[in-house]
Amino acid sequence: MPAAEAAETRRRYRPELQGLRALAALLVVVYHVWLGRISGGVDVFFLISGFLITGQLVRAAGRGRIAFRPLWGRMIKRLFPAALTVLLAVLFLGMWLLPQDRWFQTIKEVFAAALYVENWRLAADSVDYFAQHNTASVVQHYWSLSIQGQFYLVWPLLIGLVAFAATRLRRSLTGSVAITLGVLFAVSLAFSIRLTATNQPLAYFHSLTRVWEFALGGLLALAIDRFVLPRLARIVLGWIGVAALVTCGMILDVGEVFPGWAALWPTVSAALVIVAGATGSRAGADRFLSSRPLVYLGNLSYALYLWHWPVLLFYLVARHREAVGPLGGAVVIGVSLVLAAATYRFVEEPVRKSSIGERTPWGAYRFAVLALLPVLLVAGTWQVVSTKKADFTIALDDENHPGAMARDPEAPKKTVPGKEALPPLIAVPNDWGGIPDAQCTPSRFDQILEVCTSRPEGAPAKTIVAVGDSHMQQYLAAIKPMAEKNGYQVTFMLKGACPFSTTSDVMPGDPGCLAWNSAAQKEILAMRPDAVVALSTRDVRVGPTEKTPQGFVDQWKVLDRAGIPVVAIRDSPRPGFSPPTCIDTHGIKAPECTVPRNKLLAEPPYAKLKDVPENVSFLDFSDYFCGRGLCRPVVGNVLVYMDDNHVTASFMTTLSPVLERGMISALSW
Repeated sequence: MPAAEAAETRRRYRPELQGLRALAALLVVVYHVWLGRISGGVDVFFLISGFLITGQLVRAAGRGRIAFRPLWGRMIKRLFPAALTVLLAVLFLGMWLLPQDRWFQTIKEVFAAALYVENWRLAADSVDYFAQHNTASVVQHYWSLSIQGQFYLVWPLLIGLVAFAATRLRRSLTGSVAITLGVLFAVSLAFSIRLTATNQPLAYFHSLTRVWEFALGGLLALAIDRFVLPRLARIVLGWIGVAALVTCGMILDVGEVFPGWAALWPTVSAALVIVAGATGSRAGADRFLSSRPLVYLGNLSYALYLWHWPVLLFYLVARHREAVGPLGGAVVIGVSLVLAAATYRFVEEPVRKSSIGERTPWGAYRFAVLALLPVLLVAGTWQVVSTKKADFTIALDDENHPGAMARDPEAPKKTVPGKEALPPLIAVPNDWGGIPDAQCTPSRFDQILEVCTSRPEGAPAKTIVAVGDSHMQQYLAAIKPMAEKNGYQVTFMLKGACPFSTTSDVMPGDPGCLAWNSAAQKEILAMRPDAVVALSTRDVRVGPTEKTPQGFVDQWKVLDRAGIPVVAIRDSPRPGFSPPTCIDTHGIKAPECTVPRNKLLAEPPYAKLKDVPENVSFLDFSDYFCGRGLCRPVVGNVLVYMDDNHVTASFMTTLSPVLERGMISALSW
């Protein structure tokens, strides 16, 4: 195909691409705001990026060289201004609107977003069960921009390397690039499918699971001029692509099944629209996509994507709501559109048309540093102030903050001074129980299990194993002072959402949990500790819904046959909302922040079991979490909960004397 004809062919896709961008952005926004779902529109952005930049790079390489520095300079001018403007707005609004228990999360994610590594920040959190309880971050949508930024950095180098090799080996440039992209497509898609099946949260944010989407766009760019289809076929393909793209998020639970095989749906749909191109027919999808409103919205799509998520989150925070209704959703979308238009008009376009980065070779890079500095300085200042505000200590003999001991019938009753409750709200998200100096190694039976052991001075007086999920981890804060006082050695084996059982009770049939529990059982039998501490119930939620799964009892029976005593602790109540956030919003004494005890707690379910082995002793600390009538967010000037179901390490620390007394009595130590 002659060069002029090829150029004309490429030009005819521009309006459709803008319309396709607009459609993808609208789907992302509408699905996020009104439906609370994910649409697959982000995958379309990846495909379009691959399509555009691959064609640009191959043409440049064909002319003799890729000018990397100007190329990356233009990308900086295109990406940085709007992205950093929104981050600055998020920082200032976050200080004003966000509850303090969300400050640290917001700060660390703003840093990650500004440096284009937010997807890896979220990937790290996705494999940390406890981090999954974070309330949605106002900048978590920057994960896709981070992947795109990484792509823009690596892709030119890749195409440049392939072009260099093709020249040296006297091979066809287009053919060499096509083979390379084909291999990347196959390898990345295979990796994406495999990781999605084994660890979907990690796969969703992993850069390498998305490479195939860019590669597919690149392959399409190389082949697009070779497609010669009848007009009727292109009309049909265009509308099939549009219809499939719109319905993707309705039919698939994108947030649970992407990016494996399922991500082929939106990417292939977008590819069909691009292949259909300009049909010249009033009945073609291109007529709709190239309409003036959609083309203009395509120009706004980047800023619209940036603004819609923080606007939505700040709206929910300001209105104290969990979701928006139809009217609220319309307000969020309207505000997002106005902000996007203003950002495009007064930020993106002026910078793009300016001479920034053109007068000197490194001008664009100096601009990038100068643009980053305000965001990093504001975030850093907020970090310093927040760290100072979060500093606190709590001790067992703190009369101002007795915590659980304020409800201990054996402790002398004292009036608790009206001091500020601990921990400070800003410190709550990091107030996890643990034994920091424990040494951790993989299990000898299965590396899925990590075995961590404290090291007391001298020979341990007793050996204790704490085993289970995050609700067992809570109790490490109570076990630690007791162990240090008495010279006990503590070994803990923990896996989020996987209590000690012969089955997988939280996620039925979960192979990872089943394998972990099997390895934990073998490890305990081999260790033969003086006692095992585990949960006796789970799901103490409003209902009440508390139960003792048969899998718990079956594990106890295995340990009974081995002569190993079990201390089974009743699970802590789960209020179902975040008391720290409620306190920040309504105040420490607000009735909205309490739950009637009878809605959470009834007779312990294990009391009705008839097959409990004799090695099991039950401990119930419900009276320390809840009074006779109400479960309050603060007891003895100490915050009980860190989120909607986990107890703070501070409160558990104050419970240590009660736990010690109960265990010594139960085990006759």
